[in-house]
Amino acid sequence: MPRMGGSGVAIRLELVKLAQQGGVSIRELCRRFRVSAPTAYKWMSRFAVEGVAGLQDRSHRPHRQPRRSSAELEQRVVELRGRHPVWGPRKLRKLLSHAVPAPLPSVSTVGAILRHHNLLTAGAPMSDSPAPRRFEYAAPNELWQMDFKGHFALRHGRCHPLTVLDDHSRFAVGLSACANEREVTARQRLSAVFRLYGLPQRILADNGPPFGTAGMEAYSSLEVWLMRLGVAVCHGRPRHPQTQGKDERFHRTLRLELLHDREFRDLAQAQREFDSWREVYNFVRPHQALALEPPASRYRPSPRTFPEQLPPLEYAADLKVRQVQADAEISFHNRQFKVGKAFIGLPVAIRPTLTDGVFQLLFAHSVIRTIDLRSSLRHV
Repeated sequence: MPRMGGSGVAIRLELVKLAQQGGVSIRELCRRFRVSAPTAYKWMSRFAVEGVAGLQDRSHRPHRQPRRSSAELEQRVVELRGRHPVWGPRKLRKLLSHAVPAPLPSVSTVGAILRHHNLLTAGAPMSDSPAPRRFEYAAPNELWQMDFKGHFALRHGRCHPLTVLDDHSRFAVGLSACANEREVTARQRLSAVFRLYGLPQRILADNGPPFGTAGMEAYSSLEVWLMRLGVAVCHGRPRHPQTQGKDERFHRTLRLELLHDREFRDLAQAQREFDSWREVYNFVRPHQALALEPPASRYRPSPRTFPEQLPPLEYAADLKVRQVQADAEISFHNRQFKVGKAFIGLPVAIRPTLTDGVFQLLFAHSVIRTIDLRSSLRHV
């Protein structure tokens, strides 16, 4: 059988030569060579015009591809990906809305362009499905989340990034390259943030120093400072970092987009890079949880200004005021009650409750503990 040997071109040439000799039915030749009549006539026609070259295999690619992305669009997508190498199709498509005229390409089209140029991260999501709905505070500055991200090595020393994130808008109000995680360092960096963005109503932090305390102490010096500023402090559950889920997610973004495979010379260079990246994160980067709008679209500075001098501690005239002594205790009704080392030398107030013998202990505007005179214990 002619099809059992030789190349495809040789078999086609043999069929054409036999058909040209005459005296044989084209239909019979097609049956023997196991090709359709239209295919045989196509080869004969090509051979008559182009010779043997007309019998070569040809691409089935269409001459026109009306749905193919324009070269200008592809170039724009590749440029954006080069500037933001870990951003996926959804974020890049959002940025395209500011750079190319309508209609915008679909997410899958942007993904196809990235794949065509070998720029699509394996496993990157391609759908237009919205991010899952998560709880958030109703307005900016109602709650900030704060934490030290895990430290990393510099060429000279180590960097401890302090991150402060607004819960409602995901706006990064603070991203500081710190030399340590001490209370004085956190206070200095928070003061700079407060001067720029004002005071929040509440701050959520973890239980470790300098935000929380270990052992029997209930309050840290940093908490006492924040309470004097009128900022309430709350803590996540021990060993449950998901309580600060938004800040934890911010840490992951920071690691992927800035810290991965990067080395900084010193804290000064790290802070410059932090500042540059934070500007992109806040004002440019589409956020999946914000309908692909940047955090700045939902953030407004707090109207509560930061006082350079701590306000005096004043209490209502009908409250009993006590000074916390050097042993971190106060005396009330001839009994001693533990308050905490962070309050030594500061005045606290005692307010009765609706229950006889039970009182609230106030510092500034916060209730810091309950005093129960019904108990026979010395320290309650």
